[in-house]
Amino acid sequence: MKYVIGIDLGGMSAKAGIMDEEGKICGVARCETSAADLPEVTAQHLAELALKLMEEQGIAKEDVVAVGIGSPGVINSESGSVIVWSNFHWNNVPLGRLVSERAKLPVFVTNDANAAALGEARYGSGKGYSDSVMITLGTGVGGGIVLGGKLLEGYRSAGGEIGHTVIRRNGYLCTCGRRGCFECYASATALKRETRIAMERHPESLMWKFAPTLDDVSGRTAFDAARAGDRYGAKIVKDYVENLGEGIANIVNLLRPEVIVLGGGVSNEGEYLISRLKKFVVKNIYASVAYAPLEIVRASLGNDAGMYGACAYAMERYRA
Repeated sequence: MKYVIGIDLGGMSAKAGIMDEEGKICGVARCETSAADLPEVTAQHLAELALKLMEEQGIAKEDVVAVGIGSPGVINSESGSVIVWSNFHWNNVPLGRLVSERAKLPVFVTNDANAAALGEARYGSGKGYSDSVMITLGTGVGGGIVLGGKLLEGYRSAGGEIGHTVIRRNGYLCTCGRRGCFECYASATALKRETRIAMERHPESLMWKFAPTLDDVSGRTAFDAARAGDRYGAKIVKDYVENLGEGIANIVNLLRPEVIVLGGGVSNEGEYLISRLKKFVVKNIYASVAYAPLEIVRASLGNDAGMYGACAYAMERYRA
């Protein structure tokens, strides 16, 4: 039996899992990370995390064939380098080489959103589909594309930036510098912004019951109010679904996946969100779903998607 280790690298912690050839996670370990650490220090922590995991599970090092890392930022997956990770102030950091030198194992690096998409495609809600797109609805809008069973990273691994396609020309200013990005209208941040605006305009709204102050507003506030019969909450939900649906329709028209997998906090609204979203998307895509069926489902791996995907990425790159 051979094994791979997948590491989901985050701004405050890293989570690693060791996976066997059948796709079973045999053990998980974690360590803290910090922007204050030099890249070499972070690499040392990740190498130690991998070695600790092997030791804890009683797995010999010679039985581990590779390590995969899902990292935030712009990644050159061919070189294993983090080109830019603004939160850690990293520029052209050869993360794969640094960890490999310390762990004495092959190390492969991809973007964290790509890793999550691959994890869902292999082991989560995208399992059984050849073509899937994962969209994460959190602070921003991220995602990853798997076509023909292969992760699509684009030239120099810089593709798949779903959140930075424009759905509203001259719209809200995005952190990327463009206006009207999908992220500006479909993220949890956007949902909270529109909820606060509506609450200020309509003090009679039931949304105030679910968020007594504007600081209490969450991605759930408008949905909770809509379920309770509040017309202002319902309007926010309707607008949000249509904005999300516009972006998804563009993705479907371009790539025609079999399934859209929704992750991130907003996806927790489940069927209340997905049923409305699917109805809108089906009306607004080019080829009918009778010819090319489309599913929209909620991600199932949660915070483990990146770890699973990093394992899958390591196995695929090792075998290539």
